[in-house]
Amino acid sequence: MQQRISYFPYEAMDRRMQEELQRCAREGTPRPESSAIRAHVPAAFWSFADTWQAVFREGVVDHPVKELCRAYVSRSVKCEYCGNQRSVAAAEAGLQEGKYDDLMNFESSALYSDREKAALAYAEAITWRLSPDDEFWDRLYKHFSEAELVELGYFIATTMGQQSWLRLLNIDHHQVLAGTAASMAPGFEDAEALNRSKHSEQYWAKQ
Repeated sequence: MQQRISYFPYEAMDRRMQEELQRCAREGTPRPESSAIRAHVPAAFWSFADTWQAVFREGVVDHPVKELCRAYVSRSVKCEYCGNQRSVAAAEAGLQEGKYDDLMNFESSALYSDREKAALAYAEAITWRLSPDDEFWDRLYKHFSEAELVELGYFIATTMGQQSWLRLLNIDHHQVLAGTAASMAPGFEDAEALNRSKHSEQYWAKQ
């Protein structure tokens, strides 16, 4: 598939932007390809980078819950670029890979806690433009404070917008500052593994 927007050349970036791209290659979330797209407009580059730092990697809601919501959005809008990433910080905090497998059936799944299910219901309502009732909000307030609901809602909305856009661009991993597997999902660690996984009948985007 033809890539729709080019990667801004690393060599043309200023030093600060290059350092952030190196961090993306080293630590992921986000990976360097999406950052190299946003680099065409420095204001867009830093707006996203600063927001992601403040409300995804940091913030008032526990990071693994936000990572589950990020992955739910990926699966909902079928952003393969985003869906083939994982948060290393979430894994280090105890989020197990198996929890990524049943996201679209979260309500009936035994894999998630009641708090995680409530967060995913929030992600579902935002992503699919549902019109929830009072019972839905009572459920959210049982598990989250108002500050947490603001951060989580803002994060989900930001994630949905970015992923809905990125899926159109036909970008992929291991194309910018290649050579690292930072924050890649199992089976997508390098270009060869990514290609094999995408051609598997079990590939999530085919389901």
